[in-house]
Amino acid sequence: MNSTEHYMQRCLQLAAHGLGSTYPNPLVGCVIVHDDLIIGEGWHYQAGQAHAEVLAIKHAKNKGFTAAHFAKATLYVSLEPCSHHGKTPPCADLLIDSGFKHVIIGTLDPHDKVAGNGVNKLHAAGITTTVGVLETACNELNKRFFMFHKQQRPYIILKWAQTSDGFIAPLTRNEQKPVWITNRYARQHAHKGRAQEHAILIGANTAIVDNPSLTTRDWHGTNPRRFIASTAGLPKYLELFSTSAPATVIKHKAPKAIIEELYALGIQSVIIEGGAKTLQAFIDHNLWDEAQQYSSNTVTFNNGVAAPKFTGSYELSSTLSLKDNVLNTYRKR
Repeated sequence: MNSTEHYMQRCLQLAAHGLGSTYPNPLVGCVIVHDDLIIGEGWHYQAGQAHAEVLAIKHAKNKGFTAAHFAKATLYVSLEPCSHHGKTPPCADLLIDSGFKHVIIGTLDPHDKVAGNGVNKLHAAGITTTVGVLETACNELNKRFFMFHKQQRPYIILKWAQTSDGFIAPLTRNEQKPVWITNRYARQHAHKGRAQEHAILIGANTAIVDNPSLTTRDWHGTNPRRFIASTAGLPKYLELFSTSAPATVIKHKAPKAIIEELYALGIQSVIIEGGAKTLQAFIDHNLWDEAQQYSSNTVTFNNGVAAPKFTGSYELSSTLSLKDNVLNTYRKR
């Protein structure tokens, strides 16, 4: 990794701190380098708050650096600086006004209000601009934002837990609550995942039989927006209607219709967390991007509701050991 990639990698590390808290904005990290030293850095942590470039410049100024230093420095940013007025002023204008002469950008912003306009502004002001450093990694970091703006739908994550013999639930149960398959480490990891995504969705049967809350109670972070796919009425006593995070009923069962409604509501990513029929419907309609399969090495049901079965082309992208549980993450090809 050369020095340019090293500094862009630092931008990515910073940007990742905002995962789960910047919706509907993208994840962005920024560093300012002068004489081979980072003199300022920042990352965007919440929509409506300062962008990464603003915070990096402020950080540098607080240490005594001025426009004279910026003229000889290089600013690195993981995503193209915005060029329009939203809740904050355009970052492209800030870079111009701050005196920068060299800006290195990880990848272009697909948002129709930016989409190359930020780079064009910098070029017009005489700033040397390089685009495409660690571009694949920068795109991966913002896969949710890019999916939403390029393909007009949320990034879709399927998630379930299964026993060692391939079941996700028993055929019968004595109580209206989840039957735990995973250990506490896997459950905490799953709650961390909830905190990173914009929304979570289950079917009506899972809402009634498991009566889950779908919150991040085992992890510090923002609760995802919660949705139930149901064409019929639901009991008002459900945990989904009694806890602080909002729950919304989507009156569709077809995966495509569900996703279209989520997109219309501005949802950039969604975890489809059950039940078996809902998960299998998304797989059968080839409407998913990632699947998180938590498996227990010790729990067996011998009989029960079978785990979803993959169809089409997919690959195992990562494996994580969680004591006697394992998380296999698959990506659709």
